[in-house]
Amino acid sequence: MPWSITIGRFGGTAVKIHVTFLLFLAWIASSAWARGGWTAARDGTAFIVLLFLCVVLHEFGHILAARRYGIQATEVTLLPIGGVASLQRLPSDPRQELVVALAGPAVNLVIGFALVLVLGSVRPGELQQIENPHLSLLGRLAAANLFLAVFNLIPAFPMDGGRVLHALLAMRVGGPRATEIAAKVGQAFAIALGFLGLFGNPLLLFIAIFVYMAAAGEAQMSAAQQALKGLTAGEAMETRFTPIAIEATLGEAVDALIAAAQHEYPVVDAFRKPVGLLTRQDILTAVRAHGRDEPAAVAMRVGVDSVRPSAPVESVFERLQDPKAAALYVTDADGAIVGLLTRQALAEIVLIRSFRPDWRFDRRPRVDS
Repeated sequence: MPWSITIGRFGGTAVKIHVTFLLFLAWIASSAWARGGWTAARDGTAFIVLLFLCVVLHEFGHILAARRYGIQATEVTLLPIGGVASLQRLPSDPRQELVVALAGPAVNLVIGFALVLVLGSVRPGELQQIENPHLSLLGRLAAANLFLAVFNLIPAFPMDGGRVLHALLAMRVGGPRATEIAAKVGQAFAIALGFLGLFGNPLLLFIAIFVYMAAAGEAQMSAAQQALKGLTAGEAMETRFTPIAIEATLGEAVDALIAAAQHEYPVVDAFRKPVGLLTRQDILTAVRAHGRDEPAAVAMRVGVDSVRPSAPVESVFERLQDPKAAALYVTDADGAIVGLLTRQALAEIVLIRSFRPDWRFDRRPRVDS
């Protein structure tokens, strides 16, 4: 996620803090200082830091559960509204999804009850006044963890309860219908939350907008996956494209950019085997820093994945959701490029199949030289 600072790495997962979280922490400290001086600022900041440490542990609950099913997480990012774990993919098995979704709130319950055992008890006031700095720090932290566990189980995307609802529904009605129902429930909850926010709590309005957009995003993602179901990479790939030779200059790459209405340009060797990828933005950025006679390869991206034409689009869809993944090569048995799999091509296919779900595509290779 842009504007994030890595503060550590645990078990192959980077823990990052978004700059907005640091601004949020500064706002908490300054607000507490204005109310009660240095002591209030120190205690308020300490509480928020400890609370978000529990949020990190919550996210690692999801991560460790996902690892049981071979799903890795590249990073966890702390935002003012909570933590976001970037899983490679979500479990396709509803039972696995249920386990992963419940693992996070389970961590908060364990922390909360452990702190209650340490304290001996938690006074009712601590459960109702988590923000009160005059109450016990550990008591407030215990209450906050119990609250997080319950709040996260509200059945609305993107909270864990939305995932739990989706998993339970998927066991009965299948994944696409389950996503549709869970997304509608999440959006209804967001509308209700936004209505409550109109009565003097702008934070609820912010959360409502976030929940509504996340629920809509889940519905759109599910619709896209359903539209692409049954298609192969060979059917979904772009077949009219202009490759750029490995020995081409930046000037020649610019000429190709002007001549062709495409966004991604594979860099190929003499055997049409892809060795890199240039996007329009890569070429334009290189123009600022290099002259016309500079090799175009200095700006190309390497490490782009290749797939065979027979590969199901569903199996590579997740890889194209990464903002850094501009395209995937589609190659034949000899490794020569025959097509490009891009987000733009998939978006057009999703649009067409939203009108005609049974539409098939004839994508015989046609490569411009």
